[in-house]
Amino acid sequence: MNPAFSVILLTTLTGAGQGLFLALFGSELAHALKLSAPMPGHDFYVLGALISLALSGAGLVASFFHLGRPERAWRSAAMWRTSWLSREVIVLPAFMATTALYALSHAMSWPITLATGAIGAALALALFVCTGMIYACLKFLQEWASPLTVINYLVLGCASGLTLASAYAALSAAELMTMMTSLAIALTVLGLATRSASLLRNARLRPRSSLQTAIGVHHPRIAQRSQGLMGGSFNTREFFHHRTLQFLRSVKWTFLLLAFVLPVLLLAAGAMTASPPLLWLAFAVQYVGLLAERWYFFAQANHPQNLYYQTIS
Repeated sequence: MNPAFSVILLTTLTGAGQGLFLALFGSELAHALKLSAPMPGHDFYVLGALISLALSGAGLVASFFHLGRPERAWRSAAMWRTSWLSREVIVLPAFMATTALYALSHAMSWPITLATGAIGAALALALFVCTGMIYACLKFLQEWASPLTVINYLVLGCASGLTLASAYAALSAAELMTMMTSLAIALTVLGLATRSASLLRNARLRPRSSLQTAIGVHHPRIAQRSQGLMGGSFNTREFFHHRTLQFLRSVKWTFLLLAFVLPVLLLAAGAMTASPPLLWLAFAVQYVGLLAERWYFFAQANHPQNLYYQTIS
């Protein structure tokens, strides 16, 4: 597939925002259950929720650049009974509204923060599932049609959110920094394991179709010499990335290094030295790595139509 950068921004920005919100609510819930140190002041949760809201809003704005007719975007929610995309379109604004209410309830010291946070956490998890299932439900794209797709969206989003939460806590709530950093490291390592599992699975896939079945001609030797008079088309532009295998391999090793290995080292160093700059650097490096990871996720999917469009003249 040919990755659209607007969709890459949508999934990575909103994923980090969801992960950050889950970290905020998790710390408040742990305090309520007497499992953690004293809870930070309300300002910590207000600003953290606003950061989460800003990330989700930026992702939503980015998604509009992928639409041919943005003024009709509201219609995408109409098929919520059968479409995971429609469900995502509904759940994302609901999550953003709940995040805003969570920030407001902390700012006003209302006694509904835990209840609001629980609803927001449920919506964040539901949004991860909706986003992942948009791709996992496409059976004809073998690279995506796996539970690992949903798992990776969930784990990688939470990992980036916890990495951001650890950097934020280092500046605003030092008592939470160690817990946040430990969880960020654990989720990043888990993300490396689940993403590696999907890479290994996809490397063993074999096409279910052939050139013969694609065009309905069962001759043992078929080769396309020309696509036609006009050359390129919508299909060749949108469903193939036109990058070499060497380029794909370089992106794969780049995102494995930037999204997982370096962030773990930076998080560990930042926790040991109580250095906010190292923790912020960990988030920045990891986010760049996740941009590369998401590009690779889309580019690796081999649309069956590429069996037909083999040559562009």
